[in-house]
Amino acid sequence: MKQPGFFDVAERFARLSGLGDQLEAFSQTVDFEAFRPDLAKALSYADGSKGGRPPFDPVLMFKILVIQTLNNLSDERTEYLINDRLSFMRFLGLGLSDRVPDAKTVWLFRERLTQARAIERLFDRFDATLRNAGYLPMSGQILDATLVAAPKQRNTNAEKADLRAGRIPEDWQDKPSKLSHKDRHARWTLKFTKAKRQDDGTMPSSDLAIPFFGYKSHISIDRKFRFIRKWKTTDAAANDGARLREGLLDKTNTASGVWADTAYRSKANEDFMEKQGFVSKVHRKKPHLKPMPRHIQKSNAGKSVIRSRVEHVFADQKSQMGLFVRTVGITRATMRIGLANIVYNMRRFLLLERISANA
Repeated sequence: MKQPGFFDVAERFARLSGLGDQLEAFSQTVDFEAFRPDLAKALSYADGSKGGRPPFDPVLMFKILVIQTLNNLSDERTEYLINDRLSFMRFLGLGLSDRVPDAKTVWLFRERLTQARAIERLFDRFDATLRNAGYLPMSGQILDATLVAAPKQRNTNAEKADLRAGRIPEDWQDKPSKLSHKDRHARWTLKFTKAKRQDDGTMPSSDLAIPFFGYKSHISIDRKFRFIRKWKTTDAAANDGARLREGLLDKTNTASGVWADTAYRSKANEDFMEKQGFVSKVHRKKPHLKPMPRHIQKSNAGKSVIRSRVEHVFADQKSQMGLFVRTVGITRATMRIGLANIVYNMRRFLLLERISANA
């Protein structure tokens, strides 16, 4: 077998471009250098005067996290595929002879960003890029939440009671190794799904309630461009509606309308939105033990046409990115979900830029 030459690699890159390399589109459209100041501030690397192997470029490492998020990869799988795939190497600016970060290096980089709580600043940095490109929050906003699974914990009833009360179970306190593998922030909840018609054509009398363990991703998107503008991570049992008053509303949106499902309908939320200058388009609930009035049905149906757009965001994150929390603790879960939100906005940016170029 002959050794690959420069022109062989260049030809392969050309073929990848012709087949539609998404990572190449990322490189051409997204200015990753814009993240450098926030990455440098969060990492606080030394000047190298004390010697030792120099760290990998922080922008390169951040791009590795983007690859991970796009493809739902573990650290070990990421290391292997960077060495294996030309498209990954080209995206990272690595040659065949360049040193590739190993799995431990990737973990340490992400952990440093996590502990520095840098994900919010990185998200805001790309949001500023979107605004500078002309994608201002417009036409109102849509709120919703989705459950994000995490590895299930096998705890006793007593341990669960301690965790709900905010205490560390006594048996874990003198076992640091066990404690580090126990997720004290994720919670169990019930996930309700619509009952499906049976084989005989009948419908079950009630919907299905499926136990679910993990976290919850709360987002607010702008109605015009459907970018995520505000977001928050909580445990899976957290109430959706209460999050509306915890920074999910974007005051910079050019319109005042707020769309959301019935979980966000409460007097506290309605009063809050009115006081803040927002106009509620939140679905109205069915009266207790009474049929839904016809005019409310029609109003809710009209709102659903707009509100349903937020479901496409979660569908993209779960089907395309395989959104799942592999880590322990809400700080790391926030990092994982925040990265998924940034990458979704990048993918959406690519799509809108492509549509604009072809118009």
